[in-house]
Amino acid sequence: MDIHLLLAYSLVAAIAIASPGPASLMAINNSIQYGARSAIWSSLGNVSGLFCLSAAAMLGLGALLASSEILFNAVKILGAAYLFYLGGKQLLKKNSMLANDGAGSSKANRPTRMKLYKSAFLTAATNPKATMFFTALFPQFIDQGAALLPQFLILTSIFMALSLMSLGLYAMLASRAKGVLTRPAFSRWVSRVVGTTFIGFGAAILMMRRQTA
Repeated sequence: MDIHLLLAYSLVAAIAIASPGPASLMAINNSIQYGARSAIWSSLGNVSGLFCLSAAAMLGLGALLASSEILFNAVKILGAAYLFYLGGKQLLKKNSMLANDGAGSSKANRPTRMKLYKSAFLTAATNPKATMFFTALFPQFIDQGAALLPQFLILTSIFMALSLMSLGLYAMLASRAKGVLTRPAFSRWVSRVVGTTFIGFGAAILMMRRQTA
């Protein structure tokens, strides 16, 4: 692939990835609650979901979503419902987000690595916006006269690497700010903001309209 084409693709992908969304919010939330290392697992879950969406776009699922109102709405409702669930969970928390730094309490309430991974994977995989993005983006940078698989792997790997870097930065900044957020009253406020934002992202997905030719 042409190096100038790859640089242009990387720039477009970086701009799309840097804008805050459910994945970055989840990385921030997990980093604050369970530490920056926990955010690694949710970040890996997110990029795994992105890989599946990228593959689906290459296989034509994106075009199918664009052409089928029923399928598009089903994926949209599923993705929004999961974000509503995550938001409601934060809003209904009785204890503060960072209530105690006690090791016993922290370990007892900490989700497993697999749970963190699966939660982020579902958040990414049920986002129709990402599928449509890949469907619209890839054709602009793929040489139809060359083998598709190597190009798919290169473009997807770049997107995944940039996503990991972005989520890692969000998690690191959130971890650095954790000292400011340890006060119970403030951490309860953070929980409400996180919960409301998840619900806001879910509502934004519900407002999405299928693009027609």
